[in-house]
Amino acid sequence: MAAQFGRRLCKGAATTAVAAAAVAALSASQAPGVTADENRPVTSGADTAAEAGAEKGGATGNSPYYTDLPPLNTPSPAPTFGPTGAAQGDTEAGIPATVLDAYKKAATALQSSKPGCNLPWELLAAIGRVESGQARGGQVDANGTTFSKILGPQLDGNGFALIKDTDNGAYDGNSEFDQAVGPMQFIPSTWAWAGRDGNGDGAKDPNNVYDAALAAGHYLCRNSWDLSTNAGLSSAILSYNNSQDYLNTVLTWLDYYRKGTHEVPDGTGSLPGNRSDGTTGTANPGAPATARPNKPGNSGAGSQSPKPPTTTPPSTTPPSTTPPSTTPPSPPPATPPTATDTVDHLEDPGTAKLTAQAGDAFAQKVSARAETKSGEAVAKVRIRFTIVGTTDTTFTGGESVATIVTNSTGVAVAPALKAGEKTGDFTVRVTVVGRTVKSLDYKATVTERTADALTRTSDTALTCTPDGEFADQVEVKATYQGQVADKVAVTATLIKSALDPTENDKGPYFKDADGKTVRTLTGLQTDANGLLKLPKLYADDTAGTYMLRVTTAGGASVNVPLTVAAAETPSPTPSAPDSGSASPSA
Repeated sequence: MAAQFGRRLCKGAATTAVAAAAVAALSASQAPGVTADENRPVTSGADTAAEAGAEKGGATGNSPYYTDLPPLNTPSPAPTFGPTGAAQGDTEAGIPATVLDAYKKAATALQSSKPGCNLPWELLAAIGRVESGQARGGQVDANGTTFSKILGPQLDGNGFALIKDTDNGAYDGNSEFDQAVGPMQFIPSTWAWAGRDGNGDGAKDPNNVYDAALAAGHYLCRNSWDLSTNAGLSSAILSYNNSQDYLNTVLTWLDYYRKGTHEVPDGTGSLPGNRSDGTTGTANPGAPATARPNKPGNSGAGSQSPKPPTTTPPSTTPPSTTPPSTTPPSPPPATPPTATDTVDHLEDPGTAKLTAQAGDAFAQKVSARAETKSGEAVAKVRIRFTIVGTTDTTFTGGESVATIVTNSTGVAVAPALKAGEKTGDFTVRVTVVGRTVKSLDYKATVTERTADALTRTSDTALTCTPDGEFADQVEVKATYQGQVADKVAVTATLIKSALDPTENDKGPYFKDADGKTVRTLTGLQTDANGLLKLPKLYADDTAGTYMLRVTTAGGASVNVPLTVAAAETPSPTPSAPDSGSASPSA
């Protein structure tokens, strides 16, 4: 691998001019209308700079990325091995098995949850290559977690953007400044709302390639971008890292992977050699950059080679004797403020109390109004709604973040909230994208599922003989406001009487898994149709009339009478008189 890595660096130096021309051509063909320079923001179609980079600093905080380009030849669809290993094109096109699987599974998940996005897995592969060299050539365990953290330089404003710590060092180990983390290089503040659980282990880990790939897919598919269009594709990539050079590099790898790729064993992927901050070689995880361009706050832009000094000989023309003009130069025209620049605060335009039962949609929607200092509405401003807290509640579509543009009255309304199964309180936080304005927080509550009515599905009398078993099982149906109440918690107790809900110590009973007597059942739940059939009932040797009470969360209940009595003994049939006997004498 070391020899191969050295050859890659040499080839990169030899083909810089040709590769640069290829990037320019590809950019022109795939991203029309996208322009950028070192000092001005990027625009794409109708997007403003704030819209193209919807999150400040993008997913990565505009951290450095790898600028190596693929070879110009088309990759083979399968690797060809010889005495010296795979050809370079095959090596570049090979993606470590676990990493490739993560990209494909993430894209498949997005096809289902966001079919209008049209996310190709090759785009995730292109970004993964540029951000981390496919998790350092596939240095991941069987679950997809990197053997060691992949960290970008600390974003301390010294040649990079200034992003102070947002996670108390939980992800990046840095409690002073943020650093991009993991194979897809998310900064902690972005991961906090964009993170996903891609491998189903119940955790959202930016160091896990399955989690990171799914998060990257959702990040690229937000804002209703269609990645099958040039405008949508460019906007999504620029929102990940707001740099024209970054866009060009990702598009180049996207085009390369689309022409053919293949799986290689984990840990054997090729490693990139050059970064946009001027460093060379694959950086140690978390190590600070050894060379930084003198561009504070623009670390994502590709490094620029300094122009050579001019060699034109000095002029021999005598200096002019015309006195200098005393007219001061005209000041540059002032840049008009954007709509976002005029936002002073956010106001609640009348959001009602946010509450819903588990599994239900919230009847109320969260909204916010952007206003100037004088209270005037500000239209066409991006407002971000973020669900914060320990909850599985999401917006419609399964997202925990939604970005909405304010209307002509300055109001943005978030998509409807869909309650998950976790009960309790959480917060919907509203912020202005691209501007530091005090957030607007709304408290929301998810309560347990309840029923307001409970009935038996049969009116058959329930009877049993002592030491016997009841032939019929009790079945009940729960409803709430006339609708089926599914997944509602239910308790069933054999009580002493309708007036005394104390558990009875004799009479009918249920059996637990070990066959032991149980007279109270908890942990029961109605099914999708609101129905619940209780286990079989048995009777001890005590005859009498008893009561079963079934109660739901929310207080709905029904009493079911039970009778334990000995079987009736049939009365003997009287004998018929003998027809052959003599009639009694008169």
